[in-house]
Amino acid sequence: MFMPGDTVKSKTREPELDAGKHHRARLGFILMSTDLAAESDFFSMVPEGVAVHFTRLKTDDYTTSETLARHIEKMADAASRIQPDTKPDVISYSCTSGSIVIGEERIMEEIRQGAPWAKPMCLVTGVIDALRELGARKIVVGTPYLDEINTLEAEFLLSRGFDVLDIQGLNLETGIEFGRVTPAYWKAFAHEIDHPDAEAIFLSCGGIRSLEVVEEIEQSIGKPVITSNQAQFWSCLRRAGIMDEIHGFGQIFSRQGNQLFT
Repeated sequence: MFMPGDTVKSKTREPELDAGKHHRARLGFILMSTDLAAESDFFSMVPEGVAVHFTRLKTDDYTTSETLARHIEKMADAASRIQPDTKPDVISYSCTSGSIVIGEERIMEEIRQGAPWAKPMCLVTGVIDALRELGARKIVVGTPYLDEINTLEAEFLLSRGFDVLDIQGLNLETGIEFGRVTPAYWKAFAHEIDHPDAEAIFLSCGGIRSLEVVEEIEQSIGKPVITSNQAQFWSCLRRAGIMDEIHGFGQIFSRQGNQLFT
């Protein structure tokens, strides 16, 4: 029994250690402070033995090219804060529109500065990876964004070799609004924007609840559906060497990602 004034002296032991709960890979994500969807999306897709870590950028709840451009100011610092002692395999900036406005290379440069041990990524890189893996060149795009952002996104996709048959936005202004649009609405919206010649449908934005209806849309429309969080997470897993086939989140998870390594 421990009495006042006693000193604790533990017995010498040799605890059993293993590689830890997350022995296969560790993924880090830099989220917006207004993002209401990404954390639950990633946790629903994560395979056994893989860690998912988050940090958040303080962001204005008003999504314009001007506010998105400011995300870069704290990018390196945010990357440096994601489990630096365990050194994640991949760290990704999780914002579709911000990736386009700032630019992939600049984002990855900042992530490298903050976390040189990790493979740097950003959300639109994952989207491009997934669309190319599926061989989808002709696409339609649905977003929650203002049309100034939709125009930039269309130009970006054209520059990457895609034919944008149509792009439609909801012209919402805030990230909180993005996250409150129902999954059922995204399903209906995907049907509305579909085009007979489209080889895939892209529902764009990491802060929307579209992942929940990916399988339903694919089954009803009969073509691949890419969402921002799904594509980003698939690409991050493959870049970390995790090749699991994950069910329930779209056709892309049946693909190994061979084009990423050629």
